[in-house]
Amino acid sequence: MTVNLAKGQQISLSKSDGGELTAVRMGLGWQAAPRKGFLARLTAKEIDLDASAVLFAGREAVDVVFFQHLTSDDGSVRHTGDNLVGGAGQGGDDESILIDLQRVPVHVDQILFTVNSFSGQTFAEVQNAFCRLVDETNGQELARYTLSGGGPYTAQIMAKVNRAGGGGTGGAWQMSASGAPATGRTFQDLLPVLASHL
Repeated sequence: MTVNLAKGQQISLSKSDGGELTAVRMGLGWQAAPRKGFLARLTAKEIDLDASAVLFAGREAVDVVFFQHLTSDDGSVRHTGDNLVGGAGQGGDDESILIDLQRVPVHVDQILFTVNSFSGQTFAEVQNAFCRLVDETNGQELARYTLSGGGPYTAQIMAKVNRAGGGGTGGAWQMSASGAPATGRTFQDLLPVLASHL
């Protein structure tokens, strides 16, 4: 059963049978909001949102997975590829990032998921945007965070997956929904503000 996360809410990533999750997929979907007025069809523009995963060891970013670096250096996190237009909205995922939790190096204790409007439109021009976490072993959706309200910003810090009780020991993982607006066309633009979400 899916948990619809509210901003700031946390869930444990333990299976209902008490076992630990081994592989999860962070999916992102969105649609361009319909434009209003006579010139709407002439000015319709596709929206290129980019999902990124930034891997942290303590407070230091040690790797990133995004459309120009599709696999983390250790191979535990993998981006399935860039989607330049969106369109899934409430349906399937437009972009996905796969995380093999058992292969994430023990020094990596947090992974932050960000979304950037590479094409520069604000989230006021986006509708039906969501981020969801799926158990990759059986396809079951575990949690969903729906981005609502639009706004005059070009990025969003969507969610975080971190080891419960801090890093170093390879403990159980948990997810929290951040839902924090930010500004920037790439994940690099967000690095200064990511520290406040660790």
